[in-house]
Amino acid sequence: MPELIYLLCALTSVVCAGLLLRSYHQTGFALLLWSGLCFSLLGLNNLALVLDKLVFPEIDLSILRLLLALAALLLLLFGLIWQDD
Repeated sequence: MPELIYLLCALTSVVCAGLLLRSYHQTGFALLLWSGLCFSLLGLNNLALVLDKLVFPEIDLSILRLLLALAALLLLLFGLIWQDD
């Protein structure tokens, strides 16, 4: 059961990123870009979680997962701070 939850979380992040980036392409609103990039990195974070827990359980990828989550949140924070609208 945890495998299904990990995969659904990864899929949700990737779909959200795609929808946000598509909306940015249509409207040009910069906050959509930052949010889409954040969710892209969160999708990679979820993919790393799947790899960590399911594919390579003997290898600890927790540092990689934490760095991806930190990069995602810093990217969104940068976009929120430097937004000029």
